[in-house]
Amino acid sequence: MIYGIDLTYIILIIPALLLSMWAQLHVQKTYKSYSVIDNKKRYTGADVARRILDINNLLNVSVNKTGGKLTDNYNPNKKEINLSMDVYQSTSLSAIGVAAHEAGHAIQYKEKYQPLLIRKILLPVASVGSSIGPWLIIGGILLSLSQLTTIGIVLFSLAVAFYLITLPIEFNASKRAIDILSSSEILENYELVPVKRVLRAASLTYVASALTAILSLVRLLLLSRKRR
Repeated sequence: MIYGIDLTYIILIIPALLLSMWAQLHVQKTYKSYSVIDNKKRYTGADVARRILDINNLLNVSVNKTGGKLTDNYNPNKKEINLSMDVYQSTSLSAIGVAAHEAGHAIQYKEKYQPLLIRKILLPVASVGSSIGPWLIIGGILLSLSQLTTIGIVLFSLAVAFYLITLPIEFNASKRAIDILSSSEILENYELVPVKRVLRAASLTYVASALTAILSLVRLLLLSRKRR
């Protein structure tokens, strides 16, 4: 800290936040660009999700509408893919990519994809670690309680691990989506390129989140070392 300015925040956190903002804007721009281009066979997002599920013998998984924008998700507990209205009823290439990605998650659960099991184990403690871990670290630093700082670091590190294990899960779901869109001939070959761009842009938001978490942990570690 120089003249009351926290350099670790300026050097580590601000760039990460700017990257996150850029990633969000990029995915919105990319999604919008291909949301006006329909697929040749006029499949809707709901059609594609249902077809991919049926191909993979996931007949017990339903495809439903949900509110909001880009709120699409797969709920493994209820065995349902929830698609926002913009995706559910749209025939755009953007919608097809998002719907196929969520179907990819359903396939992951069916095949017991290993990183999913690891993330499930991390989830409870990661939820706690992300919310109170930084405060325990800061509290330990201010009160000169090294044990409190250590507990906070461990908890927040587990939260960071959760962000990291999410990356291969999302990348794999997108890969599965592209592979099945190609092999099942749902899309023409030339239509796969825009879909890949949409999914790649979406993946950058997860990369940005993971990087922000990592840099936040690095910053807190640096602050704790200085106090020691």
